[in-house]
Amino acid sequence: MGDLREQVFIGTSGWAYPSWKPGFYPQALPQKKFLEYYATQLNSVEVNYTFRQLPTESMLTGWLAASGPGFRFSFKAPQRITHILRLKECSDSLAALSLALAPVVSAGRMGIVLFQLPPNFKADVPRLNSFLVDTNTSGLRMAFEFRHSSWFCDEVYALLRQHSVALCVAESEDLETPDVATAPFTCYRFRKSEYSASQLDAIENTLRNRSAEGEVFAYFKHEEEPNGAICAVDTLRRFLHP
Repeated sequence: MGDLREQVFIGTSGWAYPSWKPGFYPQALPQKKFLEYYATQLNSVEVNYTFRQLPTESMLTGWLAASGPGFRFSFKAPQRITHILRLKECSDSLAALSLALAPVVSAGRMGIVLFQLPPNFKADVPRLNSFLVDTNTSGLRMAFEFRHSSWFCDEVYALLRQHSVALCVAESEDLETPDVATAPFTCYRFRKSEYSASQLDAIENTLRNRSAEGEVFAYFKHEEEPNGAICAVDTLRRFLHP
C-alpha cells in the first residue's frame, strides 16, 4: 500500500466558521484565508454549499488555488435531487451538477458526491436502481447516506455494489449505519459533538483497515465550536505520524 496521505482523506463538513477562532483558526487570520489555513491542517473537506446552490467556476478555481495538490473536495448533492425530486427524473439536475464540478474533476482533486436522503424517504429499490442506471455515465464517485433504516438490507447493498456506489457510514442521535463496503472507496460521516480518546482510537482502526481496500473519505461534524475540526486533525495526524 502507498502513502496513507494518498489514501485517507479526513476533514469536516465546511470550513468558513469564524467561531472556530482561536481554537482552530489563529485569531488574526482573515476569513478569506480560512481555506488556505484549513488545507495546512486537513486534506479534504465536504462542501455543503452545493446542497442549495451550484458553485461557479471562479469559486472552484479559487478553492483549488487555496489548497494543495493532495487536497480533495467532496460535495453534497443538491437538495433538488435528493429532497425535491427524490431521485426521480433527475437527468438534467445531474448533468448540471457534473458540469459545475468539472473543474475539480479535471484538476484531479475530486473526492465524492454525497447523496443524503431525507429521513422520511423509505427504501425504494426500483427507484434507486433507475436513478443509478441514469447516472452510470456521470463519472462522479457517489456515496449514499440513507436516514431511514429500511434501506439497510442485502438487496440495497447488492445494488450499490453493482454500480460501485458507496454506502456512507453515518451516525446520528437515533440511527447508525451498518459498516458495509459496497464500493472500491469508503465514506464516513462522524456526527457526534465530542469523541473520547478511545472512540478516536476506534475510528483510526476502522479507517486504517478500510484504507487497505481503497481510498477513504471521513468527515467530522461542524458546529459553532471547533471540536469536529480538532478531532479531524487528531485523527489525520495518527496516519501521518503513527
